Amino acid sequence: MGVGRWAFFFVDDLMNSASLHAIASVAYKEFLHIYRDRRVLLLLLILPPLFTLLFGHAFETSEISDVPAMLINRDNNARTQRFIDIVLQNKTFRWRQAPPEITNESDLLASRVQATLVIPQGWSDSLSAGNPKPLPLYLDGSDINTASAAEGGVQKSLADFQVKERDLIVENLPDEVIELGKKLPVQIRKQFVSLMEAWTAGSKVLYNPKSRFIDYVIPGIIGLILQLLTVTLMACTIARERESGTLYQLMVTSLKRGEIVIGKILPYLGVSIVLIAVITLVAGFHFHVQFYQPPALILICLL
Repeated sequence: MGVGRWAFFFVDDLMNSASLHAIASVAYKEFLHIYRDRRVLLLLLILPPLFTLLFGHAFETSEISDVPAMLINRDNNARTQRFIDIVLQNKTFRWRQAPPEITNESDLLASRVQATLVIPQGWSDSLSAGNPKPLPLYLDGSDINTASAAEGGVQKSLADFQVKERDLIVENLPDEVIELGKKLPVQIRKQFVSLMEAWTAGSKVLYNPKSRFIDYVIPGIIGLILQLLTVTLMACTIARERESGTLYQLMVTSLKRGEIVIGKILPYLGVSIVLIAVITLVAGFHFHVQFYQPPALILICLL
């Protein structure tokens, strides 16, 4: 007999008034066990909001900031100082400057920092010569997410510095160059202006318009809490009943195994619904997570 046919006869055998009454009796007994066990009630009342707050604050933001970093400047001049001013405004880092005498690579990350940016001597002159030197950036690869964020933060600061330096050069162009530019055809001037400006993509976020990481992980947090609590409580209840012998007493009665299984699952299904409601309220009021779908659809998907 196939699995589908066996499942059909199993469900058909249970769908009568006697079986439904038996399932309701087992479920009622299980509800009484949960209600009378104060430890279980304490876990159900305290752990769901506590876990939601803990996991929620752990994943509340995906933006990495205040990365401890060290800045070594070996090229002291006005242009380098303008770049340093831009770098210090980057919220990704929490900078502290170090003397330029540090040269050993093992010492660059030994001062409880996760990134070290070195401005080499002659860097400003290399920019003026049109052959810019790369800026050495030392990263702590043990935390790859922080290292990637630090690298992106330095690249952003470099891009901002490049735009400001370009604008400064354009403002200080000689009058002869400006007059020569006015003589160029209009189309060429437009192309030149277009090349000078940064090209961007007009992105539009559809399903998470605020781009908040907490909105993305809340369904997973709900599933994790349900798995931790309901499955653990059900396993502990079955183990306790088997130890006390009440499980064997149920099995020797006229109750069918399917009725016992369903009767024991239903109370924890109701507990799961209550847990989902509690976690959803905490996520909505504390983390301001909004659910746009109908509540019934959300409940079905989470269960």
